[in-house]
Amino acid sequence: MPRALLALAIGAFGIGTTEFVVLGMLPDIAEGLGVSVSAVGLLISAYALGVVVGAPLLTAVGVRFTPRQTLVALMVLFTVGNALSAVAPDYTTLAVARVLTALAHGSFFGVGAVAARRMVPREKAGRAISLMISGLTLANVIGVPLGTFVAQTTSWRYVLAGVAVIGLVTIAALLAWMPDAAGEPTDLRAELAAFRRRQVWLVLGVTMVGFSAMFAVYSYVNPILTELGGIPEAWVTPVLALFGVGTTVGTLVGGPLGDRFGFAFVATGLVAIAGVLAAFAVLARTPAAAVALLVLFGTIAFALGPVVQDRVIVAARVRGGTLVSAANQGAFNVANALGAALGAATLSAGLGYTAPIWVGALLALAGAGVALAALHGERRELPDPVEQDVVAWTGAVAPLAATA
Repeated sequence: MPRALLALAIGAFGIGTTEFVVLGMLPDIAEGLGVSVSAVGLLISAYALGVVVGAPLLTAVGVRFTPRQTLVALMVLFTVGNALSAVAPDYTTLAVARVLTALAHGSFFGVGAVAARRMVPREKAGRAISLMISGLTLANVIGVPLGTFVAQTTSWRYVLAGVAVIGLVTIAALLAWMPDAAGEPTDLRAELAAFRRRQVWLVLGVTMVGFSAMFAVYSYVNPILTELGGIPEAWVTPVLALFGVGTTVGTLVGGPLGDRFGFAFVATGLVAIAGVLAAFAVLARTPAAAVALLVLFGTIAFALGPVVQDRVIVAARVRGGTLVSAANQGAFNVANALGAALGAATLSAGLGYTAPIWVGALLALAGAGVALAALHGERRELPDPVEQDVVAWTGAVAPLAATA
């Protein structure tokens, strides 16, 4: 695999760390800035808003440049945002800096996915994307716990400064390893034309509906484990670390499986998730079973991510595909909001903590239905000359990229 994929994984690790580490630093930031914990909690929403806005906006601007140029520029923005966050003298400055940082998030993964699959033969596209995304899952296993520990023992400012350093390392790695041949500038109108295709919206629908199952459960995983499973609060963090290991394994395994079985793997995986969640709901009060099923749930869910990311680019049938790729990142945020909201609705109705799990199972089944529709549409389509050109061009570029 090209070394440039390592550069993308490093960037993904930094992005994942800065997004999620704030959850563990809320009291420290609140105390340092003299504001309430709830006020600092709004920074999480501000970051999500920045992702939703930045993904299409910066990707649209970036189509005029090569992926290498765009990715470097995005990481410069990311680094500046984290550095500014580290030295922010007040809450307002920190909020602005966090939004600035988030602007690069969705676009980096969107453009990075296109660049990753362009640097390898077509039959290894899913594997290349999974290697990039593995940096994000490793952030939850290593970056977030380490950052939380540093914040609690020293200062949260050191954590954000450290993430800025990761940004600098990513920039250096991209400049050293990312070949110019990883892609070419494209036309914005051609990129937008991809959204006229029904197949693109079906794949985005799989992301929005199917992956909302994960967020319906994960948003309330703490009380599910403690209230239902009877697991002590002190053990929640180790359990979530196991969950993170499962997501990393799933991400790395999912790419190759997607390359072999295509979108059928996604439909099957979503049915499997529904089954695992049904078992989870029934066995949630048995600690060992609850932990095992939670980890299995995370493993399967994250195995599907690289496959969906690859297929939305293929469904676009344009030579770039960065805009639909970035749109899929926005769809993940929609899934986050949808899953969490539906889970909250069941809790507000007094249905108990098993209810979000059952909601997740139903959403997974609904996502499987959309995936089957997408698979049916994919099989009915004739080979696309644009996609054939991309495949041939990718095969010619891959040996050059491997030596870059």
